[in-house]
Amino acid sequence: MFIHPDWPAPKQIKAMCTTREGGVSQPPFDSFNLATHVNDDPLSVLQNRELLRQSAVLPSAPFWLDQRHTQDMVCLNDVDSESWQPIVADAAWTNQKQQVAVVMTADCLPILVTNKQGSLVAAIHAGWKGAAEGIVTKSIVALPDRPENLLVWIGPAIRQSHFEVGEDVFEAFLSLKAENASFFQPLSVQSELKYLADLPGLVKSELQDLGVRNIYDSGLCSYENEAQFYSYRRDGQTGRMASLIWITD
Repeated sequence: MFIHPDWPAPKQIKAMCTTREGGVSQPPFDSFNLATHVNDDPLSVLQNRELLRQSAVLPSAPFWLDQRHTQDMVCLNDVDSESWQPIVADAAWTNQKQQVAVVMTADCLPILVTNKQGSLVAAIHAGWKGAAEGIVTKSIVALPDRPENLLVWIGPAIRQSHFEVGEDVFEAFLSLKAENASFFQPLSVQSELKYLADLPGLVKSELQDLGVRNIYDSGLCSYENEAQFYSYRRDGQTGRMASLIWITD
């Protein structure tokens, strides 16, 4: 049901990513879908969220964001996690104990962040559009610590061998820096130029440019492992995994 980052985070930092296994949702959301916006039965999603809270022994309810591929990060310090109204944002952070930051994904990059002291945590949702528009950089520079002190984990996401994109995506990243071209493998599809894009590679390069040195990539592919992960690119109508992080007492 859970995947835990393999990283040297301080002992007070708890982090995990869910899989699609172990819940109550029916096909095509089988079975541990945690998203309310994908047309799954709302009662099933609520049951899955309660299963998550109990199985992961969460210290509080996660604050579920209304993710729209924005460039926005929210600080959870003064947010009521029991609120019924999600905030539109694609990243969340806190330096308070027992506050659970969470993002949902089904191919996009789930990025979990802490620091060497274990005094802050953040969760970032980075699809290609959000990454191209700066969600990663804006989130990292907004944190109250230097990039070299941060630890970053990249969870299950679509990998280059399965992520076919068009010229628009290539141009969006090329406009950021010319070196990004190395993360695109050209394809010829029915006389139309396409690419296989390495989104984790693009984000890791961006993090390194910011000064982040402690980057840990799960290497897991959401598209390839159908039994364990949801994939929007593979299935269309499907559920969402959650990546969560918090500070314990």
